[in-house]
Amino acid sequence: MLYLARMDVTFPESMSPETKADFVAQEKEYSGNLQREGKMVDIWRVVGEYANYSVYDVADHDELHAVLSGFPMYPYMKIKVTPLAKHPNSIK
Repeated sequence: MLYLARMDVTFPESMSPETKADFVAQEKEYSGNLQREGKMVDIWRVVGEYANYSVYDVADHDELHAVLSGFPMYPYMKIKVTPLAKHPNSIK
């Protein structure tokens, strides 16, 4: 099943730059693994925001929840998920 997820990240102002840098490194490793596994099939940055749109190809809602809640920054994310269906006009 395909899902589009928008993730907006908001860190507490009290968080140190070192802690933020650690989260960024952990996120890069986690998302890289998801991409290599084929679960995250695309990721796009939202210009001017600390946010992204990602496309996931997973078995079901439960697997998607496990993937999303596994992100190191999950406690600081607001996530909106949209299930996707094949469009009848798609030539792919």
